[in-house]
Amino acid sequence: MLCKEQGITVLGVNAAYDILMVCNLNIYELAHQLLSRRKSADVSDLFTGWLVRSGLLMRWRIMGTGPPSFTEVDNPASFAENVILRIVNYNYYYSLNAWLLLCPWWLCFDWSMGCVPLIKSATDWRIFWPLLLWCCLMGLVYQALCSQDSNKRRTLTFGLVLLVIPFLPASNLFFRVGFVIAERVLYLSSAGYCLILAYAVGYCSCHWKKHKVCATTLTLLCVNVARSAQRSQQWRSEQSLFASALSVCPLNAKVHYNVGKNLADRGNQSAAVKYYREAVRLHPKYVHAMNNLGNILKERNELKEAEELLSAAVHIQPDFAAAWMNLGIVQNSLKKFDEAEQSYWNAIRFRKKYPDCYYNLGRLYADLNRSIDALNAWRNATMLKPDHSLAWNNMVILLDNTGNLAQAELIGKEALKILPKDHTIMFSLANVLGKQEKYKESEGFFLNALKINPNIASCHGNLAVLYHRWGKLDLAKRHYELSLRLDPSAPGTKENYNMLKRKLEQRQRTVG
Repeated sequence: MLCKEQGITVLGVNAAYDILMVCNLNIYELAHQLLSRRKSADVSDLFTGWLVRSGLLMRWRIMGTGPPSFTEVDNPASFAENVILRIVNYNYYYSLNAWLLLCPWWLCFDWSMGCVPLIKSATDWRIFWPLLLWCCLMGLVYQALCSQDSNKRRTLTFGLVLLVIPFLPASNLFFRVGFVIAERVLYLSSAGYCLILAYAVGYCSCHWKKHKVCATTLTLLCVNVARSAQRSQQWRSEQSLFASALSVCPLNAKVHYNVGKNLADRGNQSAAVKYYREAVRLHPKYVHAMNNLGNILKERNELKEAEELLSAAVHIQPDFAAAWMNLGIVQNSLKKFDEAEQSYWNAIRFRKKYPDCYYNLGRLYADLNRSIDALNAWRNATMLKPDHSLAWNNMVILLDNTGNLAQAELIGKEALKILPKDHTIMFSLANVLGKQEKYKESEGFFLNALKINPNIASCHGNLAVLYHRWGKLDLAKRHYELSLRLDPSAPGTKENYNMLKRKLEQRQRTVG
């Protein structure tokens, strides 16, 4: 599906085709007439002007009455202080785009973060490529305007229009763009390239030896078809797409970050660490790589290094809420409770609606035996995210542990109205009801939880305890055995089972 800007460009290209090819318009004569003619304003001109201004104003409001903001890593050339360097590097980007049209072998999903080093010296050999590009373009423009062959003029003019006009919004001429190279902006330009190439092949066939021209054209066609097929395979999965970029842009920190993230998502955290570290090495201020690397190190219990990385991330970007929360989790694990609390509140300050942070803040307060603060934090989490299962469950457990069974029951039932199939909340509520000797209701919640997940050893064990208290000893024996089968080392279950067996033996002796 085309975006709005691409759709407008397509309409413009279609109009250019109708004007130049169908209407057989001489562009040179038209330009000469326009320059020598005085403009006269009539009603239609005023209406058209008003329409254009209204459209621009509407677009400006949609954009937030300001241009989008980009950083230096997105488009380094646009941040060069020297205007000459900026112009030289922009032209080098144009030459790279031209090369991708001619031979699309270097393809990458992202060209930012140092993928294309800036030209900073007149002795840099890459300056040759912009010069070559402009020589070729000037030659084509000269042929399009001054050729005696009208068919040649129209064909080359339309080819140049197709080649250049769709690329102009991405050229940095009118405004700064948020990329160095973006292959998607060449989709329409490739039509102009194909038209010019086809005309060149036809011209060469008429003036040179046909078999050599055909062989060259066939070779170029085969190379492009092969590359298209290979690239299509690479786009079939994130793994192959990201890995393919390593050979094209080995200096791009974002490439290493995406490879690492893909590996981490697939459970290969050891390999992910290697790519995250490389991303941070290439771009020492890459806060997202620091955050993800810190998370993995936290899970591997390498807490000191995780704290250093996350502290550096929030120092570089103080409003990075996720990094503040993760830093709080690490500091909590290191028993730095005051610092952890401050980190959580910093995260909430920068992201007002942050239920996961409230949940972790509640865990901190629970560790510090600040029960009311913990309940308030978890209640905030459930208000922001009503289906936050962990927050609901922790409220029930905390109220249970502090002896507030009636309130725990109310919270548990409120949670199940929102999460009717959450077996963890059913389990916690069943424990609360069992302590209140509401055995029948408690049994129902235990059994419903086991219907959803029949392999929870603790659920079988606690249901067995309920039956044991309730006097349903045969059912208690069955569920003790199921619990021990699922988890032979379940705490307390074996002792309770032995007590039950002694009670059953005593009952048999009494009956006998």
